Amino acid sequence: MKIDIFFAELKRRNVYKVAVAYAVVAWLTIQAASIFLPAFNAPQWAMQIIILILVIGFPIALAFSWAFEITSEGIVRESEVNPNASITHHTGRKIVALTIVLAVIATGLLIFQFVRQRSISTPRQSEAATVPNKSIAVLPFDNLSRDPDNAYFVEGIQDEILTRLAKIADLKVIARSSTQRFQNKGDLPQIAQQLGVAHLLEGSVQKVNDKVRINVQLIKAANEAHLWAEVYDRKLTDIFAVESEIAKTIADTLQAKLTGTEQRFIAARPTENAEAHQLYLKGRFFWNKRTGNDLKKSIDYFQQALGIDPNYALGYAGVADAYVFLPGYNAGAPQDCYPKAMAAAKKALDLDNTLAEAHTTLALALWYYGFDFSQANQEFQRAIELNPNYATGHQQYGNNTLSALGRFDEAIAEGKRAVELDPLSLVINADLGWNYYFARRYDDAITQMRKTLEMDPGYYYAHVNLGQVFAAKRAFDEAIGEYQKARGLNDDPFVLGLLGHAYASSGDKTEALKIVDQLKALSRQRYVNAYSFAAVYIGLGDKGEALHWLEQSYQDRAGADIGWIRVDALLDPLRGDPQFEALAEKIVPAAQFGNKAAAKR
Repeated sequence: MKIDIFFAELKRRNVYKVAVAYAVVAWLTIQAASIFLPAFNAPQWAMQIIILILVIGFPIALAFSWAFEITSEGIVRESEVNPNASITHHTGRKIVALTIVLAVIATGLLIFQFVRQRSISTPRQSEAATVPNKSIAVLPFDNLSRDPDNAYFVEGIQDEILTRLAKIADLKVIARSSTQRFQNKGDLPQIAQQLGVAHLLEGSVQKVNDKVRINVQLIKAANEAHLWAEVYDRKLTDIFAVESEIAKTIADTLQAKLTGTEQRFIAARPTENAEAHQLYLKGRFFWNKRTGNDLKKSIDYFQQALGIDPNYALGYAGVADAYVFLPGYNAGAPQDCYPKAMAAAKKALDLDNTLAEAHTTLALALWYYGFDFSQANQEFQRAIELNPNYATGHQQYGNNTLSALGRFDEAIAEGKRAVELDPLSLVINADLGWNYYFARRYDDAITQMRKTLEMDPGYYYAHVNLGQVFAAKRAFDEAIGEYQKARGLNDDPFVLGLLGHAYASSGDKTEALKIVDQLKALSRQRYVNAYSFAAVYIGLGDKGEALHWLEQSYQDRAGADIGWIRVDALLDPLRGDPQFEALAEKIVPAAQFGNKAAAKR
């Protein structure tokens, strides 16, 4: 009989209704979390914590319903409520009504998720057909070291494993600049879909003095199944052997075919000196930040590594990579930096001629400084042959010599291949848009630039390029808007020159002349490329001054500015002028322009 009274009391105190209402609220919360957490790249444990809280809260809610009652005077202990004054029946009806409303909302969310999954399932299936099974992305490794300064070492290990894998032609390997966006792992199938791969490698690194622990897991993204996992406890002197073993095991697991040359690539030991290796990794850490000051800092670390091991080919490759980009960040003059980049790249290749990075950098230096298209193309092609997964090699080949020579279909194809290998790289996406610009496919260029800016609205380079596309379409108001956005993001003098060109072209010569004065004042404090002056004078219609500054750009060996002389729409007002045509002939001979066979000679 007492049990009947107990159940009756549960009913009177609305415990049953609270239990049902809590279950509906929990269901609604889980449905909402499953939609919103992935949008913020929340880690998997975030959902687990939510579920744990909901489970713990259930008995608490029931106990609260038993012990307390909601009255017109607020919440009071049930024992203090006069039975004749109890309003539990009214409260019960409100709970039922609220439960129904929440159940309807939860059902709506469930239907939304179902429809959403159905809507994307077909594309995913079609994408799955195009995503090769032998494809992988190496996600950022977690730094388990107590010292946060070891971040350079963790990033370096990830990068070197990725580099070894990238040497395998039978694998599709996504570049580092795309995978670095997933520091917080989140939904692995979604990450794999964005990167266009079937497999992911996760890991962690813990470095203590001269010992290191590396933990790696190879995951099939579709079902998050762990195909292989291993923990390595080694000394720093054994780090290359660990990287090689990881790369070889992944290749075997994915059934990738390895040539004898590729087996030697992934088993290579770039240096026998652990200290030199760590200095090299520090150099790459700063090089990847891509600012003028960080590039200079990277050179210092690379040179320290070479001071310890003068035969460290990658150290010379790092020096070359830094010097070849310094002028682009207004951190050095071309005539100073490009010869140093060329010398370092050649030294790296003398020590190890299988370095795709060094071949690419040598190609850039040969073109930027010497306007040697033939030799530069050979170096680009050799780099891609050595490392088919080297996104930067494809990007630079397409964006530089192929575009400058007017071989636009090939340039765009190389740009698209680079995007496939590094889909979230801002510069690679922007450079594909730049290839479209050179090909005079302006609408495609605008679409690609806007796609890049969707990834990062604050990306300076894309705003500059988009402005130049608008200027080519004579949409000068839009061009000025983009240049002003870029100016707010970076103090690069080059964008001042473009802004002056747009002002002058739109009729505002007063503002354009003010910018000329600004550029002259800046040039007394820092390097300002001659091309910036030429751009303004072209807009002002002063061909004599424009040609003077273009000739100065050629004398400065500023190939990264003037190398596209035959395809840059900004220079169209000068075409046909004998002085301009003579200058163009010195940079891109007419016989080579658009001629694939001639460019090879």
